[in-house]
Amino acid sequence: MVYIIAYLTAHSGKGADVLPLAAPLIEATRREAGCISYELYQKPTDPDTLVFVETWKDRAAVDAHFAEPHLKAFQAAMADLLIEARIELVHPEKVEVL
Repeated sequence: MVYIIAYLTAHSGKGADVLPLAAPLIEATRREAGCISYELYQKPTDPDTLVFVETWKDRAAVDAHFAEPHLKAFQAAMADLLIEARIELVHPEKVEVL
């Protein structure tokens, strides 16, 4: 298994705008082959900070996810809402920053 931790920082006051845009992504991603879990959390003390916590069967499943149209649509929708996005791919032996 591999894990993704994706940290998103929205512009001030825009964190709540991310949630409805993420709903179709989450629904579609959970149906992907190789997706074990896919959750989005919003930091209670800073609602402009959001974190995806994902579990995947293997790196091939992650690579397939990155090519999915629903992920590309979400990324395009986030372009004006986010200040920063940091993605960490956690393998048993190492952590990759994407």
